[in-house]
Amino acid sequence: MPGFLLHVGATVMCSHAGQAQPTTPNPRVTVMGQPTISMAPPYLIAGCTLAAVPSPPCVTAQWTTAATRVTSNGQPLVLLDSQSLCAPTGAPLLILATQMRVSAT
Repeated sequence: MPGFLLHVGATVMCSHAGQAQPTTPNPRVTVMGQPTISMAPPYLIAGCTLAAVPSPPCVTAQWTTAATRVTSNGQPLVLLDSQSLCAPTGAPLLILATQMRVSAT
């Protein structure tokens, strides 16, 4: 199913309202003048509001699904409907806003 490509300017948060940012954007493909995101590099999370007891807050996240037909540098690009897991909580990232012009499958 097609979905819009995720880019650096997208608003991405952990399930506990922590701000998530990519560690390595993909400058080879840009949308609306901003680099896209490939599946391999993790996201860093700052400001997760999950209390440290019984589990620590979200620190990083890794995408588990991405585009199946569109790649850059051999890596699938992340889509609006891609799935992820935060470490150490196992919660998903929430994509709240991204560009709405370029889609992929």
